[in-house]
Amino acid sequence: MPPKQFRGLYSVMVTPFDERGAVDAPALRRVIEFNILAGAHGIVAPVFGSEFFTLSDDERRLVIRTAAEAVAQRIPYVAGVTGASPQHSAELARYAEQWGADAVIATAPLGAQGVSPAQVEEYFGAINAAVGIPIFVQNIQLGTPLSAELLAKLVRELEHVKYVKEETLQAGHVMEAFLKLAGDVCLGVMGGSGGGYLLEEYRRGSCGTMPGPHIPDVHAAIWNALEAGDEKKARSIFHRTLPLHQRERLYGVAVYKEVLLRRGIISNTYMRVPGRRVMDAVDQQELDAALAVLDGLFTCHPPEPRESVK
Repeated sequence: MPPKQFRGLYSVMVTPFDERGAVDAPALRRVIEFNILAGAHGIVAPVFGSEFFTLSDDERRLVIRTAAEAVAQRIPYVAGVTGASPQHSAELARYAEQWGADAVIATAPLGAQGVSPAQVEEYFGAINAAVGIPIFVQNIQLGTPLSAELLAKLVRELEHVKYVKEETLQAGHVMEAFLKLAGDVCLGVMGGSGGGYLLEEYRRGSCGTMPGPHIPDVHAAIWNALEAGDEKKARSIFHRTLPLHQRERLYGVAVYKEVLLRRGIISNTYMRVPGRRVMDAVDQQELDAALAVLDGLFTCHPPEPRESVK
C-alpha cells in the first residue's frame, strides 16, 4: 500500500546494457536491490538518468516490469512514461499501472520548443485519464519549462496529478512559488539535478529528492539526517559529495555507471547516448579523488543477484 505522501530518497535507476548494447535486466535488478538495501525510499525508472530516450517501446516495457517485480512493493516504484504524444504516454502509463507501479512520472511534451499551455494540459490530461495512480510532472529546462502557475493549474484540475519533480533553473524558487499556489491539493515536490541542491530544497519544502543510483547510502544518510533535524550532520555529509557532483555535471549518467562498476554492482559502463563525452585518464583520477572524499560513507555492498524478468 503506497504511503500517504511519497517522501524521501527516490533513486533514479540507470539502464544497464550488456557488452553488445542490449538491455541487461538481471543487472537492473541488481542496481534496484542495491538501492533498496542502501536505504532508498523509492525507485524511479526509466527516465532521463535511465537513457529512456534510447530505448524502444518494448525495452521500456521490459524496464517497467523488471523494476516493478524487483521492487516487489517493498518501497514505492515510480515508472517513467514520457512519450512522443499524449497517446504514447497514456499507453505507457496504463502498462506501468497494470504491472504494479505506484505512480508515474512524465515531462512536458519533448521535441518541440514553445509547447503551448493548452498542449501541456492535453498531454497530462491524457495520462490522467489513463491511470488511477498518482502522477509526477517532471519540470526540466530541456524543451518547455513550465511556470509555477501552470504547474499549480495541472495539480488543481487533474485528479491524479499530485506531485512535481522540479529541476529547472532557479528550481528552489519555482518550487516554493508552486507550493504556495497549489496549496493542499499538491501532495509534494521533489528535487532533481542529482541532489545537488537538496539542502536548499529541503528548506523550501521539498518532500524528497531524485538523484542517481550510485551512492544511495550517502544520499539516504543526508536525507535521514535532515528528517531527524540534524542539519549540521546533513550539511557535513553533503559537502563531501560536492566533488562527485562536479563530475556528474560534466559527464552525467557516465559517472553513475562508472561508480556502480567500481562498487561491484554492474559489470560494464556501456551507454547508448550518441556523441557522449568520454572520461579520459585525468577525469578518472579526479573521480578517484572525489570518491576518496566519501571514504567511510559507503555502507552498502553488492547484493546477491536476483532472477531476471523475461
